[in-house]
Amino acid sequence: MFKPQGPIMTKRIMLTGALMIGASLFATTSGAFAETYGSKVPSLIITTDDLPTHLTEKVYAKPIEVRSITATEVSRGTYRQPTETMVTRKVADLSTELYRVQQEVEELSDRLGSTQKAGEDWAAAYYASVATINTQLQSGTTKSNPRLVGQLSDAEIKLENLNDNLGMLNSLAAEAADISSEASFLLEETRAAYGIAGAVEEDHVELAKLEDTVNNTLVIIDRVLNTVNDDITRTSTYLSSERSNLRTLALAVSNGDLYGKSLSNRPFSSAAAPYGQTGYHQASATSPAAYVPPAPNAPALSGPRPLAKIRFDRSDVEYQQPLYAAVNEALQRYPNARFDLVAVHPANGNAAQVAIESTKARRNAEKVLRTLTQMGLPIEQIDLSYSDSAQAASNEVHLFVK
Repeated sequence: MFKPQGPIMTKRIMLTGALMIGASLFATTSGAFAETYGSKVPSLIITTDDLPTHLTEKVYAKPIEVRSITATEVSRGTYRQPTETMVTRKVADLSTELYRVQQEVEELSDRLGSTQKAGEDWAAAYYASVATINTQLQSGTTKSNPRLVGQLSDAEIKLENLNDNLGMLNSLAAEAADISSEASFLLEETRAAYGIAGAVEEDHVELAKLEDTVNNTLVIIDRVLNTVNDDITRTSTYLSSERSNLRTLALAVSNGDLYGKSLSNRPFSSAAAPYGQTGYHQASATSPAAYVPPAPNAPALSGPRPLAKIRFDRSDVEYQQPLYAAVNEALQRYPNARFDLVAVHPANGNAAQVAIESTKARRNAEKVLRTLTQMGLPIEQIDLSYSDSAQAASNEVHLFVK
């Protein structure tokens, strides 16, 4: 077996290998030049041509190319495969509940619109009957005209239908409050689902969408609830006012005379400064009650002269219209005024005659009291009393403002 002897032998082997490679390259190059220049190959050739391709592939080693990984493969590849989690199922359940709540809100809105339309129709029909009655009263009519009595009955029925409509609004308000509670609970459940472990990114995206939808639904429910409450307040005030007006209108139909609105339908305000003694209305057997304007330098409200003086010296004293005008003017100046209704009877005669006249005066005062309440004046603002007078020739009823 041959063994290299020292460094001299190693250098000899390396030189021999280099000579062999050089000879191979020279032979190959000579062959290429022979193809180019023919049989006459020069001993020395200097050229700038590139090495042949088959030599380049042998001399130079190319880098290994690997497959490129795109961003799509990372973001939408196996990592983004659909995954069902506990939160995914929770989102599906909450979405089902939300759809049910939205259906209830839609149904509630439709019923509210129908109820509002019905209320508008009943109010229009009521005002049509009232306008017919007032028009005929303005033109002149008879007492207790059966046609007007029929119109008055129709107006009362339509007002009661409007009252039934108010009951439906109250029911809608209760339902809207219940639906609002359900939606609020649904919102809390949606927000709590963010804390459930084991969710993927898509679950939180769906939870955010669901939360926004629930919030929008809550806004719609609040709008419906506010609308219902506004309708209830407005309708309640309207019914209270029109019932009082209808009582005054019934009195006008009974007497065949035109009055104004109810005396109770006045805005609350502070009383003005005393304007002096008020005028009064006096009804007698020879002439109907007439308004007397206030004296320019008369004393204040507590003065001795009454606001109205009704003398019952016959059976059919027409005192309603002048009484209404007097009380109406007093309330315009003094919205918080109270009234003293005094039954005055003559003090002349024996005890039996005085007792009879006293009873008649009290009955007349009660009749005037009923008239005032029918006109809409609250009975709490009226104090009833009686007195005798040596100057009175017949039964009288005096009305004072205090």
